[in-house]
Amino acid sequence: MTTTGCKLFGMHKLAVKVFSAEYSLICTIARYQKPYISLMDGITMGFGIGLSGHGKYRVITERTVLAMPENGIGLFPDVGFAYIAARTPANGAVGTYLGLSGARVNEPADALFVGLGTHFVPSENLSSLKESLLAKDLSNASEAVEDALKVFGGKPEAPAQLKTLLPRISSAFGPDKSVSESIKALEKEQHSSDAKVAGWAKAALAGIQKAAPFSLEATHKHFSSVVLNPSAQIEDVMKAEYRMALRIAVRDDFFEGVRAVLVDKDQKPKWQPAQLESVRAEEIEFLFRTLDCDLIV
Repeated sequence: MTTTGCKLFGMHKLAVKVFSAEYSLICTIARYQKPYISLMDGITMGFGIGLSGHGKYRVITERTVLAMPENGIGLFPDVGFAYIAARTPANGAVGTYLGLSGARVNEPADALFVGLGTHFVPSENLSSLKESLLAKDLSNASEAVEDALKVFGGKPEAPAQLKTLLPRISSAFGPDKSVSESIKALEKEQHSSDAKVAGWAKAALAGIQKAAPFSLEATHKHFSSVVLNPSAQIEDVMKAEYRMALRIAVRDDFFEGVRAVLVDKDQKPKWQPAQLESVRAEEIEFLFRTLDCDLIV
């Protein structure tokens, strides 16, 4: 995958270089013919999910923490997460919930339920798993990997909490729901008599309220388009995200989000615009327009 004839339109050359390299690698991983094994034994966020989430074997442990918090810095959940999200339960509603709220998945059963993980291996078994893989005859690599994962894998102790919340997630984050409608649904659910439901709704609301309104609308538009186009390939998604990323990365929101969250750490970003209702639809649509430096598959 390459880029051609980029005039940059005011976009920094470094952004072009970084996003083209990242997104090309993601497509390579997704199409890789040999078994691609990710061992996610700890915090796996952002590009960490990009590196792991598109491979065939996605191994999680009890220490795995997964999240896509990019809306909180004025960007959007990229690295092909929309492609992953569209394949999550409830017609992609679980993935949309994770993308909009930036919620963390820190229970192994939830990671398996969502599809971010394919196998659970206790962290104490990882060294033995790696040694076993290195020692195996890989003439039939997939069979060798499957055998090793059966030997050293296990089952999570706790059940998937997101599974019990699925009806609420589906209702609040279905593809027919706007961001505003999702927020209204959560505001209602936070008063549920079920403590787990109320806690989930409050946490989701808190995550959304921290995010840049423009990023939320951009994420919703992108995720919905992927869900509604089941024939979309990873290359199609990465082309769209490349266009989005180059344009969003030069917005004031991204600089402000990085300042507030990562540099000054005052956690008080001043988003432009500050309210969802002030986000202009034509500006969201502009993100997806063809670039003269588009990625070429």
